[in-house]
Amino acid sequence: MRNVDVCSAAENDFTDSLTWYAKKDSDLARQFASEFDAAIDRITESHDAFPAIDERHRYMQMRRFPFVIIFREDRDRVTIIAVAHSSRSPGFWHGR
Repeated sequence: MRNVDVCSAAENDFTDSLTWYAKKDSDLARQFASEFDAAIDRITESHDAFPAIDERHRYMQMRRFPFVIIFREDRDRVTIIAVAHSSRSPGFWHGR
C-alpha cells in the first residue's frame, strides 16, 4: 500500500464540488465526501487496478457521483491530481 497525497489544486476541486452539493442538500454533500473518502481508500489499496490515462496517470470513476479522480503514480506514493466532473472541461488538469 502506498501513501496518498492530494495536491492543493485537487483539494480545491473537491472543496468546490462539496460546497456546490452542500448548497443543494447537506446530506448529499455528506454522501459525496463519504464516497470520496472511500475512493481514496480504494486507490490506496489497489492503485494499479484502475485504467491508465497515459504512462503516468490513472483515473477512478466515482460510483454515485459524476466525478473522476485522476492520480499520478510515483515511486512510493500516489498523488491525487484532480477531482474532475466527468462532463466538464476534460483535460483541465494536464498542467498539474
